[in-house]
Formats: sequence, C-alpha cells, structure tokens
Amino acid sequence: MDLSTYNHSFSLKNKISRLIWNCVSIILFRPFVSRLFKKWRVFVLKCFGAKIEWSTHIYASVKIWAPWNLQMGANSSLGPNVDCYNQGNITIGANTVISQKTYLCASSHDYTKTDFPLILKPITIGNGVWVAADAFIGPGVSIEDNAIIAARSVVNKKVEKNAVMGGNPATLIKLRTVE
Repeated sequence: MDLSTYNHSFSLKNKISRLIWNCVSIILFRPFVSRLFKKWRVFVLKCFGAKIEWSTHIYASVKIWAPWNLQMGANSSLGPNVDCYNQGNITIGANTVISQKTYLCASSHDYTKTDFPLILKPITIGNGVWVAADAFIGPGVSIEDNAIIAARSVVNKKVEKNAVMGGNPATLIKLRTVE
C-alpha cells in the first residue's frame, strides 16, 4: 500500500458544505439537548438536505457526517451518541430505533489497490427495526423489516426480515414473531 498516492474523492463543494455543517451543528444543533427542541433539530437537518420526517427523534449528541446523505422514516430515532458516519447514504425506515452509541459506517476502502481508494457503500435499515446499544453496522449492510440487532453486535452482511442477530460477527439467534 502506498498512501502517498491516496486521492480523496470528495469535491470542494462537499468539503465546504461539511465545514459549514460542522460549525452550524456546534452552534444550532448540539446545544439544544431538551426534548422540547426535537423539531428544531429536525429543522436544522432538513436545512442541510436530510430527508427526514418531522416525527423523527434525533438526540443532540448524535454525530452526523453529512445530513444530505441521511433519510429517515416517521417515528424513528437516533439515540444518544449515535455516530452516523454517512459518507455514503444511510436510509432508515419508519418506527425504527437506533440505540445509544451505535456506529453506522457507510464507507470503506479498497484494500486490494495500492492507492487504498474510498468506497461508498450505502446502509439500508428497514421498518420496525431495533438496533440495540453500541452496535456496529458496516458498509453496504441491509437490515430488513422487524429485525433486531443485539447490543454490541457487529453486522457486516445482510440481515433478513424478523431476524434476531447478535455477536461479532452477528449471527442468527432466532426469528422474531411480532404479534
């Protein structure tokens, strides 16, 4: 590997947008911690291109790399200290909970090439999903509807509908029955 040849793939516009977002998030997003400001945080994210419903709940301590790469359905939540590293797109369905300290990572590098290029791999999380505390959801992962990811699990491949997954790497524990 020769990192002296590494070439980032983000445009100047992207870099300036992220600089502005980081400044705005420090001043207008993160300080407003009360639940009373939940719609304010949604408004700020929408101003930066996030496609999220007004009923979403995004905690003030959430880190979002690029709001314009985030899409969330109704009544979904990003819990305290979630790290949404969305260089690639992250789509979260309706009625889904992403619990505290979860790390969503929508990019990686091609380690087979000497210049180690960045690869954007979107994450898709369905409706009615619960990702429990401190889980890692890797690049390119798709989690289908009503699945549960146990606390501290590492998910690096597709999760089927109604699956209860846990461990590192996450494996099927059982199928969830929803009444």
